Amino acid sequence: MFGISLSRLASPTSLLTDSSSCRSRSRLIVKMAATTTVNYGKSVESVVVKPPVHPTYDLKGVIKLALSEDAGDKGDVTCLATIPTEMEVEAYFLAKDDGIVAGIALGEMIFNEVDPTLKVEWFKRDGDNVSKGLKFGKVHGRAHSIVVAERVVLNFMQRMSGIATLTKAMADAAHPACILETRKTAPALRLVDKWAVLIGGGQNHRMGLFDMVMIKDNHISIAGGVSNALKSVDLYLEKNNLQMGVEVETRTFEEVHEVLHYATQNEKTFLSRIMLDNMVVPQPDGDIDVSMLKEAVDLINGRFETEASGNVTLETVHKIGQTGVTYISSGALTHSVKALDISLKIDTELALQVGRRTKRA
Repeated sequence: MFGISLSRLASPTSLLTDSSSCRSRSRLIVKMAATTTVNYGKSVESVVVKPPVHPTYDLKGVIKLALSEDAGDKGDVTCLATIPTEMEVEAYFLAKDDGIVAGIALGEMIFNEVDPTLKVEWFKRDGDNVSKGLKFGKVHGRAHSIVVAERVVLNFMQRMSGIATLTKAMADAAHPACILETRKTAPALRLVDKWAVLIGGGQNHRMGLFDMVMIKDNHISIAGGVSNALKSVDLYLEKNNLQMGVEVETRTFEEVHEVLHYATQNEKTFLSRIMLDNMVVPQPDGDIDVSMLKEAVDLINGRFETEASGNVTLETVHKIGQTGVTYISSGALTHSVKALDISLKIDTELALQVGRRTKRA
C-alpha cells in the first residue's frame, strides 16, 4: 500500500488547476505541519489536490469518528442480518446532478479504513465535471464492507462536491480576482470544507485563529481604533518573532485612510492585506453598486492586497471582481452549501430506471 504523510504535502496554492493568476499571489498563512499519516490505497492518481495542512487536525480521526457514529455499539445490524459475510459485489458511483466531483481521495481513505482489501477504481478525478446519470467510479470487494462505508463516503463526497461546484462557478465569475472561503465551515470539518474549495479552484483563507492575524471590527473597538490595533499587532509579532500575514478590516473611507497613514508612518508594519467590508451596496433593482469598493481599491493603489467581503453571491461576484480587488471572500461557499446528489449502487440499471422516472438520472 502507498502511504503519504500530510506533513510532506505541498502548499495548496501550487495545486490549483484553475484561476492561474491567483496562484502567483502570495499566501498570507504560515506553513503548518500535520502529524497525521493517511493511506490512500493503491489509486494514488485520485489525489489530484492534496488537503490543506493543519498542525493539530486529525483527518484519520475524523474518518474514524464518522464511521463510529454510524456503527454505534452494535455495528450495521441490517448488513449482519441480510448479507453473507464473505459475499463480494461491485458497486458504482452514480452522479445524479451536474457538477464538480470532490472527495474522491477522501472516499478512498474511508473505504481503506473500513476494509483495506476493497478495490476502488475511479473514472473521474477530484475537480472533474460529472453529469447526471454518469458512472464515475466503482468499488469491488466484500459486500458488507461496501455497504457499511457507503453512507459515510457519500456524506463527505456530496458535501465536498457541492462546495467544489459552487466554488468553481464563483472562481470563474470572479476572475481576475481570486475567490476565498471563510471560517464559516461545519464544526470539525474545517479541513475537509477547505479542501473542497481548493478542488473547486478557489484559494484558502486562514485555516483558523492561529495562522494569520485578522483585525476585525470587535478587535478595533476594543483596541480603541484602527491605528492602536495595528500597533499592538506589530509589537506582538515582533516581540514573539512571528512571521505571518496581517489583515485589517475597514468599513469606511476614513478607516482606509487611517490604515494607509499608519503604514506610511510605520514602514516596517507587518500589515499585508486590507479587507474592504460591505463596500458593495445592493440596489433596489437587484443590481449592486461597486463604486465605493472601486474607489477604495484605487486609493490603496496596490500598496497592499485587498479583499472584498459582504454581499458576495454568484450573481454579484463578477462585477465585484472587475473592480481590481485582489481577493473576494464568501462564507456562502461553505455555510450554505447545496450537496451534489451522488449515489453508490450495486444494481445500477435499476437505479438508473428509478432515476429516470424521478428525473434524477
